[in-house]
Amino acid sequence: MRIRAFQGLRPTPESAPKIASLPYDVVNTAEARALAEGNPLSFLHVVRAEIDLPDGTDPYSPDVYAQAKAALTRLEAEGGLVRESEPCLYLYRQQMGEHVQTGVVGVFHIEDYENDLIKKHEKTRKAKEDDRTTLNRTLSAHPGPVFLTYKEEKAIDEAVARISAEKPFVSFTAPDGVVHTVWRIPGGSELVEAFKAVPVTYVADGHHRSASAARVGKERRDANPAHTGEEDYNWFLAVIFPGNQLNVLPYNRYVHSLNGHTPESLLAAIGKVCTVTEGASPEPASYGDVSMYLDGKWYGLKFPGGEADPIARLDVSRLQDHVLAPLLDIDDPRTSEKIDFIGGIRGTKELVKLVDNDGGVAFSLYPVTVDQLIDIADAGAIMPPKSTWFEPKLRSGLFIHTF
Repeated sequence: MRIRAFQGLRPTPESAPKIASLPYDVVNTAEARALAEGNPLSFLHVVRAEIDLPDGTDPYSPDVYAQAKAALTRLEAEGGLVRESEPCLYLYRQQMGEHVQTGVVGVFHIEDYENDLIKKHEKTRKAKEDDRTTLNRTLSAHPGPVFLTYKEEKAIDEAVARISAEKPFVSFTAPDGVVHTVWRIPGGSELVEAFKAVPVTYVADGHHRSASAARVGKERRDANPAHTGEEDYNWFLAVIFPGNQLNVLPYNRYVHSLNGHTPESLLAAIGKVCTVTEGASPEPASYGDVSMYLDGKWYGLKFPGGEADPIARLDVSRLQDHVLAPLLDIDDPRTSEKIDFIGGIRGTKELVKLVDNDGGVAFSLYPVTVDQLIDIADAGAIMPPKSTWFEPKLRSGLFIHTF
């Protein structure tokens, strides 16, 4: 696997706690505006630039991308972001409670993405991919890293352990309690060599970011008669973690209405396709179990199983195939406006609140494992949308790759 050091933009140690922001796709406009309020350094001014425009501004309008460019230019001009003095790799450690994960930050070649050496497990939504493509094109930068994973390698583990025993370049605790620590690695040649032993990597999170980076890279490649393959536009920003360190949470479902059913008739219909038990735990205890919140009560759902196909036997697939599509009219969860996906970090209390306040029904799932993700990607298959939720989330603004 090709990984390269890069000479990008980064915060100063002093500005890093204020610049680092949640990624664009885990907060809506109102949440982003609240998080950035009173903090002109927040990178949300770049990745969710509509927060600095009038209420109701279309987040996909040209004004938003122009505002993002202005915000990035301002952060560099005012010294919050500085240009690295030399090409570097970085180590990026996140600690959330007892969970610790340490990844390598660098840039990866879009040809490896195009040739499926960087494997995907989800399809993208056109509107979201177009949005990030336009942002990358406007900024000539990758403002947020893709989250990659790989099957751990001893040489990489040993190098990471040795480097991370040294004094970090920056370390801070974010308002949500997650500790972020960065080590700077000029040149990074040892890790560049070690990653050559990794045959393939996997997009854990950031399918829209990686797809948009590849699109913009191809545009620049096609427009450059002197193209060599080594130009910065050929590479995209990512943090890569060994799979055995990752923390996967469920991606739960909330359906706005019962599609003409009463609670009683929906329970009866579901009971024909799986075993239903009343009084289940809000959080399923094991793979193969789904919890459902309906009309003030939790129920346990257990589907028959036995599917040979690795996609069909996922809990999210069983729920989609046997309940969401035939009973609740969610034919395509990627485009349906009848369903919302609720990240596991919000907990099952969020599902209860939604159903109690607005009606409908909610489903709590057991997390998909990293091994399942890898097996599906290796098979060239695509997981159902919103199957995995990784925590902690990578912060935007700590590393910016420009091209």
